[in-house]
Amino acid sequence: MDLYGWFGKALRVNLSTGVIKEEEIEKTLMMDWLGGRGLGTRMIYREVPAVCNPLGSENKLVFAAGPLTGSNFPGSGRFSVSAKSPLTGTIFDSNAGGTWGVRLKRCGFDMLIIEGAASTPVFLSIKDGAASLEDAGELWGNDVFETNHKIISILGKDVSVACIGPAGENQVKFAAIMNDAHRALGRGGLGAVMGAKKIKAVVVSGNKKVRVAHPEKMDLMVYESDKWIQASPITSKGLPEFGTPVLVNLFNELGVFPSYNFQGSQFANAGKISGEAIAETIYAGRKGCYRCPVQCTRMVKIGASTIPGPEYESLWALGPECGIDDLTVIAEANNLCNQLGLDTISTGVTIGCAMELEERGLLKTGLKFNDAVGLLRAIKQIASREGVGDLLAEGSRRMADSSGFSQYSMQVKGLELPAYDPRGMQGMGLGFATSNRGGCHLSAYMVGPEALGVPKMVDRFSTGGKAGLTITQQNINAAVDSLIICRFINLAVSEEYFARALSAATGVDYRPQDLHRIGERIWTLERLYNLQAGLDSSFDTLPPRLLEEPIAEGPSLGKTVELKPMLAEYYRFRGWDAAGIPTSKKLQELELEEYSC
Repeated sequence: MDLYGWFGKALRVNLSTGVIKEEEIEKTLMMDWLGGRGLGTRMIYREVPAVCNPLGSENKLVFAAGPLTGSNFPGSGRFSVSAKSPLTGTIFDSNAGGTWGVRLKRCGFDMLIIEGAASTPVFLSIKDGAASLEDAGELWGNDVFETNHKIISILGKDVSVACIGPAGENQVKFAAIMNDAHRALGRGGLGAVMGAKKIKAVVVSGNKKVRVAHPEKMDLMVYESDKWIQASPITSKGLPEFGTPVLVNLFNELGVFPSYNFQGSQFANAGKISGEAIAETIYAGRKGCYRCPVQCTRMVKIGASTIPGPEYESLWALGPECGIDDLTVIAEANNLCNQLGLDTISTGVTIGCAMELEERGLLKTGLKFNDAVGLLRAIKQIASREGVGDLLAEGSRRMADSSGFSQYSMQVKGLELPAYDPRGMQGMGLGFATSNRGGCHLSAYMVGPEALGVPKMVDRFSTGGKAGLTITQQNINAAVDSLIICRFINLAVSEEYFARALSAATGVDYRPQDLHRIGERIWTLERLYNLQAGLDSSFDTLPPRLLEEPIAEGPSLGKTVELKPMLAEYYRFRGWDAAGIPTSKKLQELELEEYSC
């Protein structure tokens, strides 16, 4: 099979039997689902029962690169992992940058499937085309940084490590998979799935060349895309100079920067923790992922150490969400989450929920807002499941449910919400409610049109047109997550260039409308899986606070999310029935007739 962009190979590893084998991936399958999230979704739908226990042996982990991974296209150093989430019960994909995805591709594989469960801790080593399971007994119990260091010291510096820390070993429901030490496949608790399977790490190293069908055309796409990146004030100035924390002041000024478990929509001391504040106080340089012209990672100086600083979401979750305004504390908390292998968003929002429940006298947690010492202590307790950490390790939904006050959990489908108050951004609210993986900002990324003016600015307070716009965003982002390209590149480079780059890489002719159709197929298949898992339209909602309690101050004063009319229109525009189920006509249109509820 003569392939470009793809290798057409998958590696399947059965931890129960120890059997490792290569499998062919049909070219038509790759053409239809691309890679990354698309291939992962199709594989999980086919092989993982929707009603299975996410921490049982029936669940699988699908690591997947995309057809642009390992190419020279900007932002193409990413990979994704798909599984059934132990936090949400939904189908779930999470992706990360760094070098791991490129090295998997250079091993000659587009996809890695891990199934079954080991009886004792192991790690998987893949070098070029050879793979082996190795004893990880001496690594079990080590944190992420220790694990990364020990493996590299044994196997050499030309490897990339994806591993779990104590949180994953202890099956914390929002444990992350960490790669390249500080890069996180953070959301959804996929680290807990690795922990349940007793696989400590996956190590990759390869030298195989990723072939491109039309190198000259690809070079042109790289050149033109780089020009667009340099022309955008977001990707040429904002993110390079201040990193993602450049968003702090913007969203605080819009009145959509949540604080104190979403009780507020602004934070009085936002200026103390902004990207500008980082630049003036603890900034120590910047880094980026493979083939990244933006270099958005902030390196910060904390005491004698220079470490990657918190991204916008992490800074918010471990800061204003918990009432913390000390940059040093937030950076330490972020680094601790990375070290222990925890999703920073779910960690911060769960702790914030616990703080509110404590202060309302509804649940004894010993945690209070503005308590930096308590924040750091709680992070350690969550990872080890000690004391109150055992309850918090289940996530905010289960924690709040246990007290009988579920309304204080700021989540959708069990996934804790990120750093945007949707009461001041109607499309963001619809995106949160309808996301297949739960409370996710990246699925639709309505930040673009409602706050950044990408592709164009729309009225953030209006519900008009938001259903169609949200669907368009969700579809193209599903395709982008399958190529797989960094979301920030998408802020500067249009899908026209993605389609042309994909065509140059694979030799298959793709147009922008093809990417939208592929994205819609991915989105619809995810929806079908969730329906089979028991998540009907009643799960397409938001916390009562966001639907019923108007914002009390600031530029978004008096606003709530007007979800009901947007949701009805959303279902109709999707080609789903009033209960949110894709119709047979829609499945036929998308050539998904073989898949059904």
